[in-house]
Amino acid sequence: MRRGFIRVAVLFVLPYFAAGQQSPAHTSATPPSPAAARISLDDALRLALQHNHALQAMRSTIQQSFAQEITANLRPNPTLGLDAQFLPIFKPSDFTSDYINQQAQFDAGVGYLFERGKKRQHRLQAAQDQTSVVRLLVSDTERQLVFNVGQQFVDVLLAESTLDFAQQNLDSFQKTVDISNERFRVGDLSEGDFLKIKLQLLQFQSDVAATKLAKLQSLAVLRQLLGFESVPDDYDVLGSLAYQPVHADMSGLKSLAATNRPDLRAAQQAVVAAESQLALQQANAKQDFTSTFNYTHTAGTNTGSFFFNMPLPIFNRNQGEIARARYAITQAQEQASETTQQVSTDVVQAYENLHTNDQIVRLYEGGYVDQAKQSRDISEYAYRKGAASLLDYLDSERTYRSNQLAYRQALANYMLALEQLRQAVGTRNLP
Repeated sequence: MRRGFIRVAVLFVLPYFAAGQQSPAHTSATPPSPAAARISLDDALRLALQHNHALQAMRSTIQQSFAQEITANLRPNPTLGLDAQFLPIFKPSDFTSDYINQQAQFDAGVGYLFERGKKRQHRLQAAQDQTSVVRLLVSDTERQLVFNVGQQFVDVLLAESTLDFAQQNLDSFQKTVDISNERFRVGDLSEGDFLKIKLQLLQFQSDVAATKLAKLQSLAVLRQLLGFESVPDDYDVLGSLAYQPVHADMSGLKSLAATNRPDLRAAQQAVVAAESQLALQQANAKQDFTSTFNYTHTAGTNTGSFFFNMPLPIFNRNQGEIARARYAITQAQEQASETTQQVSTDVVQAYENLHTNDQIVRLYEGGYVDQAKQSRDISEYAYRKGAASLLDYLDSERTYRSNQLAYRQALANYMLALEQLRQAVGTRNLP
């Protein structure tokens, strides 16, 4: 009975013992290397807005403008005046306590500048209006950065799509070279035709190398926009060239741009800031006065005095700065009108560019892409079966290659036009 129990116990313990013996091997195994980081367009935009150094430098101007608001809201400092008169510097023997008390004179005074015309309030309002302009200019810098990132992201997608296509072409044509080599070996293909095929292989190999370089360069430019520290060295993008039709009318896009374009709102806010500057200059024309209280000790007597002084506005009434501020308002109004027209022009150009590229993509997807592929496949099949000439096959291969490259470029141009329209409207949410 006891022997049976021991056997059962051994059967239960052995698996755990074996697992314990194997566990060190598992713990010493090398962990799998992490996959390369792949970022989408949304990720790229978020990283750029967080880490782009040029944008961070531009954002610091908002804090600088806040500091100018603090300065504008400061009150004048009071002034302290001290003096001592009739001291016997050249007759030190007369320097006695009685002389100091009876003949020397000592004065101590405190003065304060009283601003008139609500200058401090006008300074603060002018600084706050300028801060609003700076905020909108920073927003416009963000708009430009978003467009640059979107544009560069599309360039990476185009390079990646072209690289994939070049690699597929190389792999497919390599099979043709292998078949041709076998046909040449058995005497079914002339040496001249076989050399032509091998030379054509060089073109596909060169395409792969060139597209690899183009993708690496595009990724490097994109990384600079994102901030080098925000992504690892071996990062890649996530996405593909895709056709996304946009259904929006011109008037709706113009209205959307008038509401969302930060450069237009900055130009409009600049008019308000110029008007604040005019109010400040008119307030500066008001003459301030200084009031001072002096304490005097002389001849053993303590006395107090009050002083009041104010410039007489006979010649300088700040006429020049007031006139300049009025002209600055006119300048700001004209710049706002110019910006309004520029926004409309940007929307029209971007809309027409998108419409044109939309038509081109539709032409390719309407049958030209499939027809070029079918023509290539038929020629390739006929050549491998010996029913078509080498020149016909190579010609169909070149036609298919150029058609595919043009189609991919058309898709990229359409996506770039879509990014341009988003930039022109001032928002990525198109109707």
